[in-house]
Amino acid sequence: QVQLVESGGGLVQPGGSLRLSCAASGLRFSLYTMAWVREVPGKGREFLGNKSYRDGRMTYADSVRGRFTISRDNVKNTVWLQMDSLKPEDTAVYYCAASGRARPTDFSEYDYWGQGTQVTVSS
Repeated sequence: QVQLVESGGGLVQPGGSLRLSCAASGLRFSLYTMAWVREVPGKGREFLGNKSYRDGRMTYADSVRGRFTISRDNVKNTVWLQMDSLKPEDTAVYYCAASGRARPTDFSEYDYWGQGTQVTVSS
């Protein structure tokens, strides 16, 4: 049984930082492209970025490029999302997702999803 478990969410002040973790089990982690996605109720899901299993290439959304960084450890079966310079508009539920494709281009190409962790940016 595949499980993706996010952690590290919480309340942070604007301008602050937070690091999210996603621990994977039940899959060959090194063969999956890992992504972070967020969702605000009523606004749908927003792709933030991913890191390809094939060559480590990283792709980021314009809204977070330069502020958010994805890293992964194929021994620990974990992917992280380092979030810096956080803004109130970053408030959302954050999900990690796993795709067996090297270059997934759509949410439908992600095979597994975590349960999400809430991030609230507020003073």
